[in-house]
Amino acid sequence: MTLDDFQQLIERMYSDKDRQRGAAGTFLWLTEEIGELAAAVAEGTQADREEEFADVLAWLATLANVLDINLTEAVHKKYGQGCPGCGNFVCTCNEKP
Repeated sequence: MTLDDFQQLIERMYSDKDRQRGAAGTFLWLTEEIGELAAAVAEGTQADREEEFADVLAWLATLANVLDINLTEAVHKKYGQGCPGCGNFVCTCNEKP
């Protein structure tokens, strides 16, 4: 499954609820899932981590859908030509861009 496929799947499954909740409410759900991922990274099993990574990605796709952002296009614009800082595909920046 590609990132586009996943974003479209989330759109089909949840778009009515997501748009009613709006961007602010959806962002709160995303941050809750990030907290659950943090707990799974710190003390969870591999299965817990996998589940929480999937949940975070789903809520990120949900927020992108609510805000009409195509994640594939956004990622390509920012990272498709290499590191946003140094422009290389193997980053040579000394700091996070």
